Amino acid sequence: MRPAVWIIGGTSEGRNLVKSLAGFNIDIYVSVATEYGAGLIEKQDNIKVMAARMDLKAMREFLQEHRPECVIDATHPYATVVTATVKEACATEACKYLRLLRPSSESGEYITVSDFAEAVELLNHMEGNIFLTTGSKNLKDFTAVKDYAERTALRILPMEESLHTALSLGYKPANVVCMQGPFSRELNIAMLKKFHSKFMVTKDSGAAGGFEEKAEAAAAAGAKLLVIGREPEEGTGYSDVLNYLYQQYADTRL
Repeated sequence: MRPAVWIIGGTSEGRNLVKSLAGFNIDIYVSVATEYGAGLIEKQDNIKVMAARMDLKAMREFLQEHRPECVIDATHPYATVVTATVKEACATEACKYLRLLRPSSESGEYITVSDFAEAVELLNHMEGNIFLTTGSKNLKDFTAVKDYAERTALRILPMEESLHTALSLGYKPANVVCMQGPFSRELNIAMLKKFHSKFMVTKDSGAAGGFEEKAEAAAAAGAKLLVIGREPEEGTGYSDVLNYLYQQYADTRL
């Protein structure tokens, strides 16, 4: 029975990790939340992709059944509930856990708030159009912004569920952009200008999440960048995780 690794998360770092390990004689299990995320992972004989949201019970059952040698948590920095659940499952089942950290952005000329509620409060005290790039999960929070339907344009993934969420919450179809990144500085500028946005709202998604391109675009388009801060966490950088896995499975390289 060959060794197994479980990679959790549909981030770009997670996908790159899967691609880097595909040439080893190991079983690679990959968990993502949606079928859309599953479709972004290249198919290989030793890679099994699972598109499902798992609770603690499901994670523990998976660990008991497949007994991976280690679990790589490559979820988004803001998926704090998932990370906490994975850590608990690994601790309970005595499985090695590695948190793949995405570096945060350097401080710059932008406004940082602690959470979505604070962002909404701030926007309610300011005038001007808003361009949301925080995904579909928190769209409901921004319906508390005064005149949100008139003021807000948003960019979400091209998924039926995401579009349905946006429209059911009252966002205007003409103000919804469904696209898959990465997005260049120029494209961000064009979108900000198209919607006459005075504010661009984003998460601190780091270089992998296109944060620098957003910051430069906001400055160039004369918009304020409003950043939802993230909770501090401990973990390991991408190169260190990759080096560990390369050393661990060096003798299995195909």
